[in-house]
Amino acid sequence: MANGIDDIRRDLNKAAVLGHPSYVWRAGQQRRFEMIRRWAQVEGARVLVDGAGIGMYSRHLEAAGAWVVSIDIDLPSMVEAHRHTAHCLVAAGEQLPFPANAFDTILSHEVLEHVADDAAAVAEMARVLKPGGRAVIFVPNRLYFFETHGHYWKGKYHFGNTPLINYLPDRWRNRLAPHVRAYRAGDLRRLIEGLPLKIIYWTQIYPGYDNIIARQPALGKTVRGFTRFLEKTPLRIFGISHFLVLEKQTAP
Repeated sequence: MANGIDDIRRDLNKAAVLGHPSYVWRAGQQRRFEMIRRWAQVEGARVLVDGAGIGMYSRHLEAAGAWVVSIDIDLPSMVEAHRHTAHCLVAAGEQLPFPANAFDTILSHEVLEHVADDAAAVAEMARVLKPGGRAVIFVPNRLYFFETHGHYWKGKYHFGNTPLINYLPDRWRNRLAPHVRAYRAGDLRRLIEGLPLKIIYWTQIYPGYDNIIARQPALGKTVRGFTRFLEKTPLRIFGISHFLVLEKQTAP
């Protein structure tokens, strides 16, 4: 029994540090994938999935006609991803093992909040993007009502959604959630300041509510429809994630 508890604790600590990759493909993931395809080159493109987890987005990008390289700092994730997608490397986003101007598209899906140095990771994206190439970034929104990555209390990690942590001042919020960032609009602007990156599109999106729909279809679909409506209003600023599309500018 003790070994089982130790395994659970190790899994929770890993989830705290790295986050959870996409294990299943449902409506929420499909919607995000269509957003990627709409705003960045996929078919025939050289695509880097930066922080690929077990490769769910990588395999769908390959199926859509992209030549995909997947990286992640977690070796077991890359081993699992390699079962379904060809080019997998263990690497950190802050030091990408690629030459400059190597990729048409970069996907960073809920990754920057976990890296040691998010500014260095964005700078590396800018470096390896081709001029005219685009980085598609999803990151947690500091204005969302829940911290979805769990929290620490008295030295112990508690998994799950925690309300209103992100509304606390930084010094308190970061004590409860030191393992993960959440971003305000100004935080993201500071990350790209001084880089040859132009904002092409930026919005916030609400969750897909796939778990609720699986248990209570009518309720879940009602909530999803309502929040999709909110995304068309100024209240989109309270969505769960920022969706940011950046284009590398050609050198003068």
